[in-house]
Amino acid sequence: MQYGFVKVAAAVPQVHIGDCEWNTRQIESLIVQAEGKGVEIIVFPELSITGYTCADLFFQQQLTDSCENAMFRLLDVTRSLNIIAIVGLPLRVGSVLFNVAAVVQHGQILGIVPKTFIPNYGEFYEKRWFTSGHNIDTTTTYCAQHVRVCPQLLFRTSSCTFGIEICEDLWAPVPTSSLLALQGAEVVFNLSATDEFACKHTYLCNLLSQQSARCICGYVYASCGFGESSQDLVFAGNGLIYENGTQLANGTRFEMKEQMVVSEIDVEYLRNQRQANTTFAESALTVQPAPVIETTDNDTTLLHTPALTRCISSAPFLCADIPANEQYSDMFSMQVAGLARRVTHINAKTLVIGISGGLDSTLALLVCAKTMDKLSRSRRDVIAITMPGFGTTDRTYQNALQLMQALDVTMREISIRQACLQHFNDIGHNADNHDVTYENSQARERTQILMDVANQENGIVVGTGDLSELALGWATYNGDHMSNYGVNASIPKTIVRNIVTWIANTDFDSHTREVLLDIVSTPISPELIPAGTDGEIKQKTEDLVGPYELHDFFLYHLVHSKFRPSKILYLATCAFAGVYTDDIIRHWLRTFLRRFFSQQFKRSCMPDGPKVCSISLSPRGDWRMPSDATAGEWLNDIDNLPS
Repeated sequence: MQYGFVKVAAAVPQVHIGDCEWNTRQIESLIVQAEGKGVEIIVFPELSITGYTCADLFFQQQLTDSCENAMFRLLDVTRSLNIIAIVGLPLRVGSVLFNVAAVVQHGQILGIVPKTFIPNYGEFYEKRWFTSGHNIDTTTTYCAQHVRVCPQLLFRTSSCTFGIEICEDLWAPVPTSSLLALQGAEVVFNLSATDEFACKHTYLCNLLSQQSARCICGYVYASCGFGESSQDLVFAGNGLIYENGTQLANGTRFEMKEQMVVSEIDVEYLRNQRQANTTFAESALTVQPAPVIETTDNDTTLLHTPALTRCISSAPFLCADIPANEQYSDMFSMQVAGLARRVTHINAKTLVIGISGGLDSTLALLVCAKTMDKLSRSRRDVIAITMPGFGTTDRTYQNALQLMQALDVTMREISIRQACLQHFNDIGHNADNHDVTYENSQARERTQILMDVANQENGIVVGTGDLSELALGWATYNGDHMSNYGVNASIPKTIVRNIVTWIANTDFDSHTREVLLDIVSTPISPELIPAGTDGEIKQKTEDLVGPYELHDFFLYHLVHSKFRPSKILYLATCAFAGVYTDDIIRHWLRTFLRRFFSQQFKRSCMPDGPKVCSISLSPRGDWRMPSDATAGEWLNDIDNLPS
């Protein structure tokens, strides 16, 4: 299965100005190399057959004739190849010269796209030689073939629909690629000749990132490099590939040799995002359909998943292009802002929170303390209650006490042991039977204490449960599942750990840092059954439901990317290669799917909480799902795969 990936390349050949035969040999070599790498579509820079800086040589009949002869040679070389190549050249139609991109496959020119916006400012004088192709839609004869020439052609392969824009078309107020995307282009290829000057490269990368994000498309950019005239300009030879705002690959600037940048664009992901984005769908209704040219079916090998060269992140909730600490700071600030707004709206006098010495309650307590700082109120208005039970270990108990002391909040300790024993007696339950009743009664007793103290103190209960627990249903219904406001509700467990680590290393003295880091390193556990004979935690969550780093990966790609389980499994085997075996990943993916579907009823009535990361499972936010939906089709998708 191809899983929606299309392998593409941006190639930057060396050029000799005006030497079409030499330039074409370099292009041919890169095309053959790309074919060997399984590339489906390759793009070359603007006017790559002749060189961009030919200037008044473009007026010479000799140059345009040589260019056509070189194209004959290129067509002959590609006759036996499956790859689609996009090359730049000058094209004379009647008495008018256009700057165009020719799409070549199997010895045929499938279509020709002229440049729309012809720059004639600053260092650019293109209107001296070229005419805008804005209004042209014609058929011309070139290389003994009848070819359509149109600025908004779409090309459809078996795996994607793509469009083409040339250099300045991207820099226009309404780029050609915006129209192409609305007309159905999932990948845009740009043939460019962008000269360099100080700070321009950063601007270019931001422009490409934003355009690919705005158009929800893949964007492949190839720009002129070494060999172009440096009489007045310098060309860096940029090869850049983006997908929906994220840079997948980039070349080496100012390279003196030819280079080729290869990556895989996930067209299935782009289609899913477009489908979910109603603004994109409505915008698409405002444009006229573009003519579509069907390409020749590619070789059957392209029906199989290409070997991925792009990085599949094992932490998809983090943005690769933004420093992690900056992201943690933003997330924490959003939690604080959300809680501060709730406190001011209902005029809560106190914040009541249960402290276990575990990760989630630690982050929630830090949010409460910082919220009081933001509101210029005393941290003593935070009532932190530790409630030792049958499974509480000395390690978590001491960490809870030390953390509360370090933050200077109001501390309380209320043991739940006697209350639970009384409850067991009331309902006729054997306290030696450590079943689900034994476990859940403790969680509900703690929640009752917190709610009643909040009533006593004119406060609200701040929930501590995180996104990963909500996804798995790893919470006691009407126990730790419930609160007045859940500050961690859209933060996955792996990110909770990272935020606490970041806070420990940035905001506190060495003693408090030591406490926080020990909490981070403590095995995750609800501590609802007695500890082992050595006093250590016996009930470890990840032993029971699986590693949270896997579940967070599954969750992101199921809800955000909207991938089917077989693709999630494939991506996970790439992201966690060498960490988990394929069989282990498959096992825990089945566990995740089974629990995600069966536990929806807990999410259907979850408390308010701010959306902080890219996913919220709140029924008032991102996720609406019937509580009685079945996981059968999703489980079958991975069960039907070969081992």
